Amino acid sequence: MPTDSGSSPAEGTRPDKRWPRWVYGVGDEPDPRFTFANERTFLAWIRTGLGFVAAGMAVQALAGYAGVGNLRITIAALLLVAAGVLAGVIAFARWMIQERAMRENKPLSASMVLPLFTVLLTVVAVLGLTLFL
Repeated sequence: MPTDSGSSPAEGTRPDKRWPRWVYGVGDEPDPRFTFANERTFLAWIRTGLGFVAAGMAVQALAGYAGVGNLRITIAALLLVAAGVLAGVIAFARWMIQERAMRENKPLSASMVLPLFTVLLTVVAVLGLTLFL
């Protein structure tokens, strides 16, 4: 049976059955372009998180390979790995918050993540510079 394309959800989907229900159980379907842009942003944060984890592991591995055992190196490596894990968790939380805001036709929230990662990377850079002094 044909349906009015302007008032029904996407064919074959039941918004109340998708996960997370906290996101999909409210509001109206946003323009797919905005949803896809939100997903691309999520994936960009996931890639960033993977980069942090890889950098932290590389710092620790290279220090071990060079025979340098230093508390500052270990702290820098742990901070980078922690930043990677945090980026993944925050990416999913931000995706949910932004998707729900779009569904409810509300303004998108500001991000406090950028200053946090800026401070974190500054600390890692300072730890790295102290190795050369």
